[in-house]
Amino acid sequence: MATVTSNTPPKSFSSSSSISNPLKPLTPKPPSLRFPPRNNHHRLSINAAVSPPPSDTPSPDYRFEILSESLPFIQKFRGKTIVVKYGGAAMTSPELKASVVSDLVLLACVGLRPILVHGGGPDINRYLKQLNIPAEFRDGLRVTDATTMEIVSMVLVGKVNKNLVSLINAAGATAVGLSGHDGRLLTARPVPNSDQLGFVGEVARVDPSVLRPLVDSGYIPVIASVAADEAGQAYNINADTVAGELAAALGAEKLILLTDVAGILEDKEDVGSLVKEIDIKGVKRMIEDGKVGGGMIPKVKCCIRSLAQGVKTASIIDGRRQHSLLHEIMSDEGAGTMITG
Repeated sequence: MATVTSNTPPKSFSSSSSISNPLKPLTPKPPSLRFPPRNNHHRLSINAAVSPPPSDTPSPDYRFEILSESLPFIQKFRGKTIVVKYGGAAMTSPELKASVVSDLVLLACVGLRPILVHGGGPDINRYLKQLNIPAEFRDGLRVTDATTMEIVSMVLVGKVNKNLVSLINAAGATAVGLSGHDGRLLTARPVPNSDQLGFVGEVARVDPSVLRPLVDSGYIPVIASVAADEAGQAYNINADTVAGELAAALGAEKLILLTDVAGILEDKEDVGSLVKEIDIKGVKRMIEDGKVGGGMIPKVKCCIRSLAQGVKTASIIDGRRQHSLLHEIMSDEGAGTMITG
């Protein structure tokens, strides 16, 4: 990749609604495999591209060549923690969901230590609609009263999380579903404008103690982005923020945000102006110049904050692309924009 130089407690919400159709959690298949931790190796530098044979069926030699080209990347990331925020089109398309799951399992099989963080906006909206509860947003954030918070918790923890765990288990790895509540993994606090947004929170503290033995034993943690404050009140937290704070607390090698855009563009109107790699100074300059705006700003700021706390690299990649995780980790080209410290 080429380097480019160029925050008052929440307003009290009362709930008069009742939920007559609670969600039925999915039951994951029993785990079958364990992946021991790996030792770290150094990456070999390669830039070779492999051209497929003309026939529709790849030859054995072509497959072996692909595996050989992957070796330096496996050596670099083997034993390293990778935090992935899963969202956008990759959550709604069955094909893209299967792609993400298979990528995670493959990465775990070759010795990486992936952690998956997820939200679930589309599913939340669907269940709110079924219960005749209007969905309201302000500045891109969901207004979350007590009833909506109950739905958010049920959908993210009881449905989306367990579905992902089941899919990963079925694909041959061993996943464990968690939320910020479990083991006090995350402690929340209300956002500064909570009088307008309700139970929308931000991360006050991370305690990764519950995660470390799971990752060390080869499990893939799958984490729903809800957590409670010191008094036990639940909050809905942006999944990008959760992923960034977890990556920092774990000293992750890489933070990856799956999005519905190609990455950071030099020209917002030109998809072909993708910035493949940029440092913190460069991306801050792009924000100042107005080249980065809208919903991309909080994602970029999340990456900057994680890098400032010790994460090696942070990438915003195109989750609409099949096997985008493998493209980002196992190739020089990547699948979006990588931000470095």
